[in-house]
Amino acid sequence: MSNPYKGRTGLDRIRRALGYSMSGLQAAYKGEDAFRQECWLALVLMPSAFWLGRSWVEVVLLVGSVLLVMIVELLNSGIEAAIDRVSFELHDLSKRAKDLASAAVLLSLVLCGGIWAAALWSRFAG
Repeated sequence: MSNPYKGRTGLDRIRRALGYSMSGLQAAYKGEDAFRQECWLALVLMPSAFWLGRSWVEVVLLVGSVLLVMIVELLNSGIEAAIDRVSFELHDLSKRAKDLASAAVLLSLVLCGGIWAAALWSRFAG
């Protein structure tokens, strides 16, 4: 049994994959308040990383931590959408999946905040 949508190769596959990714980003921006807020925050934080970071490693950590939050938020939104697609009925496993995904977002935010706090401390107190 083969999937008729999996036969793409080469540049056609890359072009379509890019289109799907752009559609996903657009859907997340339009439909997810948290992702939209993180996009606006990233618009401020990412350029600031080039000023705050004293080396390319620090800049990469600062920018990477912001991107990680956005990546985890997209995964969280995907899990929530899949759960909601199956059923809106309250179920322990659905709640668990959503709670675990939400916890992943929280941990990525804590990591990001810690990296930025350490960089600010190093820049101004060190």
